[in-house]
Amino acid sequence: MRGSASKRWILAGLMLTMSLAAMDTTIVSTAIPEIVAELGGFSAFSWVFSIYLLAQTVTIPIYGKLADMKGRKPILLLGIGLFLVGSAASGLAWNMLALIVFRGLQGLGAGSIMATVNTLAADLYEIRERARIQGWLSSVWGIAAITGPAIGGALVEYVSWRWIFFINLPIGLLAFWLFIVFLHEQTKSSAQQIDVWGAMLIFCSAALWIVALLESGQAWPWVSVPGIGLPVLALVLMILIYWIEQRVAEPMMPVWVWRQRILAGANLSMILMGAIMMGPSMFLPLFVQSGLAGSAMLAGFILASSSIGWPIASAYSGHLYLSIGFRNTALIGALLICCAAVIFLCLPMPMPVWSLFADQILLGAGFGLLSTPLLVGVQAMVPWQQRGVVTGNNIFSRYFGQSIGAALMGGIFNASFRHHLSEHAAAWPAASGQTVDNLLHQIMEEHLPTAMLHSLRQSLHAATFSVYGAMAIAAFFTILILCLIPAHFPILTEDVSSPEKTTA
Repeated sequence: MRGSASKRWILAGLMLTMSLAAMDTTIVSTAIPEIVAELGGFSAFSWVFSIYLLAQTVTIPIYGKLADMKGRKPILLLGIGLFLVGSAASGLAWNMLALIVFRGLQGLGAGSIMATVNTLAADLYEIRERARIQGWLSSVWGIAAITGPAIGGALVEYVSWRWIFFINLPIGLLAFWLFIVFLHEQTKSSAQQIDVWGAMLIFCSAALWIVALLESGQAWPWVSVPGIGLPVLALVLMILIYWIEQRVAEPMMPVWVWRQRILAGANLSMILMGAIMMGPSMFLPLFVQSGLAGSAMLAGFILASSSIGWPIASAYSGHLYLSIGFRNTALIGALLICCAAVIFLCLPMPMPVWSLFADQILLGAGFGLLSTPLLVGVQAMVPWQQRGVVTGNNIFSRYFGQSIGAALMGGIFNASFRHHLSEHAAAWPAASGQTVDNLLHQIMEEHLPTAMLHSLRQSLHAATFSVYGAMAIAAFFTILILCLIPAHFPILTEDVSSPEKTTA
């Protein structure tokens, strides 16, 4: 690499680009009432989030492969462009359907951002520096978790909800300009034909899995035509993907990514980590607000405190994986995640607020020590021409795991809540005919009799503990998977950022 000052500007561009994706969900969630009041369509509003997550997740491995074939810079600029066009169009949306379509366009851009930013970071920095850079990139998510709701609330109150989308434009344009000026690639795009059929099948299969996981149990029962039919169709498409990808010259998702023990183990670990992440994200704020009678702001700060431990641990992981190896560092991370879940189960009721903060920081540190060594490790195992593929599959695995976790943790919580509430049926017989959402809303009502409130909170506590128990089990399986892969990763000796490919 030449030009340390240029590299700093590129890093600034990477962080700005990552902030577009990081702030999106938190900043949009603050504007729900205003958007619905103006556009209507409340029944379809969940798709404003779901379509974004879907479009982002299913395109990540595709963009990873395209970055290997066409270069990182054009794919990243394409992603930023799509995201900004989607942002501008979302801000101009005239009804809920238009907003959902434009959010899908934003998600298509976000898929490129998530796949390519981390690949570029690996291109530009050597192994000993990558953990520090991942720490910087991870810090963007922590900052977004805290500032996103505040910025979104201020824009909604003093300007218009449309500006939660328009604010992306100056940030994205600045990042776009930084890459144009400071990022230079000396590689030529591959002349080989793009695996169009593979890309289409991957897109459709992943989309079917995610829709089935997100909507089954909510939009339709698990045991129903769509509840069973969508996963079966997705499985058939996966078989077709396997058959096609073995027969094309440049497969969109090469089979070797899942045949290699270390790569497969790292991806499976990321799936489990993604599932674990959804436990606190979905239910910790509810537990703090309804179970402990805390404020929404307190719940948000407790949830965001994991973003303190994550970037610090990511940055420090470089010292660990250079001395004890990538696998062993990731094992420490998985152990910390397991410990954080078990500690939550052991905390006394009512839980001291400081203990929840500390537990979330520990959980974030586990995520940082698990994800960063595995990402850097698999990137260092392959040459430049394959780095986009392994990066895209690693990140895709985490997001796919989040979709699994949303369904799994939601099912565990609902079943546990209903089960424990049935044990308190004498205190509130009318509860048997109400939905879980209605019952949780009742907890916030101050006029409820003490016996009813006590039974609801006891059931909520038990359901939340069930979720954390599932998190501990998932963390245990992550430890087992990591123990089954080799302790030493076969690092390429020439892995020093490929200066002939990308320069600053």
